[in-house]
Amino acid sequence: MEKFLVIQTAFIGDAILTLPMIQKLKENNPDSLIDVVAKPETAVIFNHSSVVNEVHILDKDGKQSSIFQVYKFAGFLKLKKYSRIYSPHRSLRTSLIVMLSGVKETYGFDTNSLMHIYKHLAEYGSAIHEVERNLRLIEFSVSDDNWKVLPELSIPMEIENRVLSFFKGFDSDSNFAAVAPGSVWNTKIYPPEYFEKVIENLTENYDRVFLIGGEKDEKICEELAHKSGDKVESVAGKFTLIESIAFLKNMKILISNDSAPAHLGMCADIPVLMLYCSTVPDFGFYPYNKKSYFLSFDELFCKPCGIHGYIKCPLNTFDCGYKLKPEIVISKMKEMIND
Repeated sequence: MEKFLVIQTAFIGDAILTLPMIQKLKENNPDSLIDVVAKPETAVIFNHSSVVNEVHILDKDGKQSSIFQVYKFAGFLKLKKYSRIYSPHRSLRTSLIVMLSGVKETYGFDTNSLMHIYKHLAEYGSAIHEVERNLRLIEFSVSDDNWKVLPELSIPMEIENRVLSFFKGFDSDSNFAAVAPGSVWNTKIYPPEYFEKVIENLTENYDRVFLIGGEKDEKICEELAHKSGDKVESVAGKFTLIESIAFLKNMKILISNDSAPAHLGMCADIPVLMLYCSTVPDFGFYPYNKKSYFLSFDELFCKPCGIHGYIKCPLNTFDCGYKLKPEIVISKMKEMIND
């Protein structure tokens, strides 16, 4: 039995978009065992994948941040005797771990740090979707839209039931919508005053609008809920990642920034409308399941201003957010509702 290792220690969205690659890798090698190296925050994602055997946690921002710990971790992996390593993560730390692992069959992108240490190099392809990029890594033959493999997670029944209990006070035919107004990066956040208008429109079509996010998003969600009336409720910080996916399965639509909740919505396979401010769809992280869309005002010389975003707009205009008028978003929402 062959043992494969996938190294992905990036953000939540990156972790979710690595799942299709792992699923196809298992499909093409049904007798293999596939382990994953992940950050503490994203380990739960891979632990709930039916095709992942074991998850090794690398706390690269905490107790395993030193070069000594990198060597130690690589030594631990060497003892596992993997036959192949796939590295969609492109950092120097990851490449050092791959180099020290003792594995001969290694797969990386032509943009990986220390790319010469990888035996097999795939073209990164900066203008294609992240899922398609990752599938290239396992030498998957991409044609037309066959790359659109949805990420699959196994949600335990007890979690499903726990989340369903949240809706006990509502009628069985109630319609729910969700909005994810936060982000780690401020210049990815659609203007809150615009979100107010979007939420107001949603309350005209849905019985309840839920504002979702992690603990760091509680402030923006609570402020918007306070301004938006009785049909709007903040549930930010109340659910784990896996619970959030189960929760989103009960939504008719999700409006989100270019941030992790959009990918959770795709895991739930619901219509997602992603709003781009400082980033662009061409980076390859847009939702691709059926009935999902994205909106972006791209007629700006300054956009994109960075891969992720900034604390504030470098030009102090934030035109990428303000020129994407709420009327445009509302029009697309109505189109999705009637689709």
